[in-house]
Amino acid sequence: MEPVEAVMEAEARDAAVHHRALVVRGPLFGVATQGENDGRRWRVVVEVTHGCPQQARDALNSLLWFRAKGEAKSLQERRALLAAVARLETECVDELTVLETRYRVVRAEEYAALDAHGDIETPRPTDPAPLTPDWSPGASARSPRVDDDLVLDPDAPLSPLQAAERLSLRSLAYTGARFPDPVLHDSVQAVETHPDVVLMPTAFLIVERSGNEPWTPGSGLQATVHDARRILAFALTWMEPRTRGLIAYDAEPEVDASTVVAENTSPAVAELAAFVEAADRLRAGRLNEVEVHGTVFRIGRSRRLLRWGPGGPEGPRPSDINTHAPDVLHPRMDEHGTVYFEEPVEGDAGS
Repeated sequence: MEPVEAVMEAEARDAAVHHRALVVRGPLFGVATQGENDGRRWRVVVEVTHGCPQQARDALNSLLWFRAKGEAKSLQERRALLAAVARLETECVDELTVLETRYRVVRAEEYAALDAHGDIETPRPTDPAPLTPDWSPGASARSPRVDDDLVLDPDAPLSPLQAAERLSLRSLAYTGARFPDPVLHDSVQAVETHPDVVLMPTAFLIVERSGNEPWTPGSGLQATVHDARRILAFALTWMEPRTRGLIAYDAEPEVDASTVVAENTSPAVAELAAFVEAADRLRAGRLNEVEVHGTVFRIGRSRRLLRWGPGGPEGPRPSDINTHAPDVLHPRMDEHGTVYFEEPVEGDAGS
């Protein structure tokens, strides 16, 4: 075992001792593909971070539309891609094959580890983070994306602790009166139809709570600890002051707690200064938790698992809820790649 791997394994053992409970947040959805020569491997092409199956289908719709627009090498390729787009505009399609590639909407379970006090695990020292943190406004565009180029391989080698965790999670299913019967039924059935699990890379998010309230998510998933910290720093100086009415919602985008404190003309300067000070401490100390005005903001360590069966990763369950129906997302395109922002006059298509 390499030195870094040994340290990571030691950290994982220590975390398992101090964080013995798990809390399940619920399902997340994305899209994975499998080519003819991929064996049992699938590749994630739409990050597994979406809150419902239809959001993942919409992302696949856009992915295929833009491939038809910019990557199709022939009329036949563009026709095949646009035919798939047309289906996704009207049907709740969870799997389709386009140009010999299988596309499947996949379902992951998001969970986090809790300590004896019910606190969510924070990042570990070996979790991914840049050597030189970039706090500039444009940093998000240069940051890695969650699940970027991720290959899902149920046969990939595992460390002893990863193998033990994977084995322990095979029986994970929803329990309790707060879940409707159809959800409980589908959860139990999934253990039978997809008995194995594949652990996905760790991701990070902001969680927050006030007083004795439960932790609630304050951001989406991020690929690195620093990305989550950077978003938290922005939230502390820009979003939280607006949410709390300390800065007007319609203020100019460049106005934040730092600029208002520097001007020293607002009656909310003292309250805003606390947010600025917290953001400064976060940046300087690479902290995982700060408290401002009675609210604790923490960088949480999120984990995800995919259930796996003989046919590959699990797709959406019948009881999974969609927030909206399929719809047309992009202008019409013909097989030549011409995009019509209005319906073409009869006889114009292909001319």
